[in-house]
Amino acid sequence: MGLGHSRKRLYESKIIQEDIAQLAGHLKDQLAHFEGKTFLLTGAGGFLGNYMVLLFRYLNQHVLKQKLSAILLDNFITGYEQHIFSDENLHFQKHNVIEPFKTDKKIDYLIHAAGIASPVYYTKFPIETMDVGTVGTRNMLELAREKKVKSFLFTSSSEVYGDPDNNHVPTNEEYRGNVSVKGPRACYDESKRFGETMCEAYWNVFDVPVKMVRPFNVYGPGIRPDDYRVLPNFIEHALRKEPLPIHGDGRNTRSFCYINDAIEMIFRVLFSDANGESFNVGNSEREISVEGLAKELVAAMPYPVEIVHIDPPHAVYAQSDPKRRCPDISKIRKATGFKPKYDLKEGLARTVAWFREF
Repeated sequence: MGLGHSRKRLYESKIIQEDIAQLAGHLKDQLAHFEGKTFLLTGAGGFLGNYMVLLFRYLNQHVLKQKLSAILLDNFITGYEQHIFSDENLHFQKHNVIEPFKTDKKIDYLIHAAGIASPVYYTKFPIETMDVGTVGTRNMLELAREKKVKSFLFTSSSEVYGDPDNNHVPTNEEYRGNVSVKGPRACYDESKRFGETMCEAYWNVFDVPVKMVRPFNVYGPGIRPDDYRVLPNFIEHALRKEPLPIHGDGRNTRSFCYINDAIEMIFRVLFSDANGESFNVGNSEREISVEGLAKELVAAMPYPVEIVHIDPPHAVYAQSDPKRRCPDISKIRKATGFKPKYDLKEGLARTVAWFREF
């Protein structure tokens, strides 16, 4: 399968069309914030960005009386250019955010979602990863300051916590992290941490209304099949009827968050008054081991699939892999009233259906 998924546009997928319609329904109490507003979105060709763009499209076509407009930016170092949707209201421009962006248009909301999040790609592009998280974030903050936006949202990462000890799992936003400045993940982890520092400084010094979100293992339809993170990797092997490869003993744990839940949380934070605050974005209802995830996927397949344990292909990177990752989402619940709507079983079924559809 692999990159064959890119032959079909995401908005042609029935599964994704259902997701976007459901997402619009879940955000119906937030429609006033979308009505007639102008958004700027970086990373528009990425996994999260694509869902945001398709939400904009759906709202304009089916919901809003006064259509929103959006400026969509991406340089496609890891995104899918052929998936980008553009029309008279949604304007795409190929742009690398490490260069300043200029526009004469008013901007109400700025979402900085550009980043290189897959370990395979940020290992391959460490300088670019650091640049987008630092220089790119600074450029977007300056633009937000110039345009006097209503709200600015920085997509950070759960990687800012590094490898927390068991006393800090589930992990809340006050945990300061256990992160190496020299490890194989450092180019990503530290750029996100410094990006948050810059956001906080722009709030304190210039009153730029910043918010920061820290996604935890978001998955779902539209994720790159060649992303090489554990879930798409498992699904690709399962669909080829190959054994699911577990690196090492498979005891490391994760808490997986379905894409619709993540996008809903992001917009609820964006439209909130919680300036200068960071929020975990994830699903804390089930922490599962990698081996447990493999068994869940096997159960979701219509034919038998084996599970095998193998030596990690990149031993140094594997040694830096956090042993546990599970968010405490009580802060975002309290601030926005959000509750997760998709459990792992449903999310896996929808994700596998999308992979099969493509």
